[in-house]
Amino acid sequence: MIGFLIKKTFFDLWDNLFRVALLNLGFIASAAIPIFVPSLLESVPWLGMTALGIGILWCFVYLAASALCLKSISDYGAFGFGDFFVHLKQAWLPGLVMGGIACLILILCRVAIPFYLNMGSLIGLLLAAVIFWTLVVSLLALLFFFPIRARLDKNALKIIKKCYLIFFDNPLFCIFSFIYCLVSLGLSGLLAFLFPGPAGMLLYLDEALRLRLLKYDWLEANPDGNRRKIPWDALLIDEREKTGTRSLRNFIFPWKD
Repeated sequence: MIGFLIKKTFFDLWDNLFRVALLNLGFIASAAIPIFVPSLLESVPWLGMTALGIGILWCFVYLAASALCLKSISDYGAFGFGDFFVHLKQAWLPGLVMGGIACLILILCRVAIPFYLNMGSLIGLLLAAVIFWTLVVSLLALLFFFPIRARLDKNALKIIKKCYLIFFDNPLFCIFSFIYCLVSLGLSGLLAFLFPGPAGMLLYLDEALRLRLLKYDWLEANPDGNRRKIPWDALLIDEREKTGTRSLRNFIFPWKD
């Protein structure tokens, strides 16, 4: 399943190179707000902090709208850029929620953990460890926040709940997805974050969730089935047929096949 997931993600990224790059370009422009604007407003600290907060929240709203667009690629379709503005109307609330969660995680990392470590006691160390591992689990689970919003639910609390359910049922899969995103982030740095970039990572996460949901469809149809032995080869037959195979020549000169 993992091999096919990586293959399908790469095929979809290649087929939609321009769309992915343009979404990434929009995110780069959005990220410039919290990165550069506060430094321009150093003389007015409260205004700089306001710009920082608004910029961070807008970046998450942008990611939420992008995830809704990328879902169509994962489903063997495409999207027009007018669709982005349509999705933006649906994305502002989940984007703000995820942005708020990200800010909370950052505050806990910067303030709570150092505070408890500086207590110099066993209780402080224990509390710092509990917060640290809670944040690690949350980071792994909330990777799928935007794909779950795009595919499964619109209610923010239910989305968060499903994030944790998926993590605890598929911990190794979530860890692999996190590593994949880290590798993609490293590759993105070499290509000025235009490819695969944030949009490429969101596409992978949507592809991953979409294929992982086949497991739950099978378990629903086979309640006595072994959860440890999911028949992925059978479940992915249609997906493999739709995705197909390609030669290097087809990647570079698709119009010649």
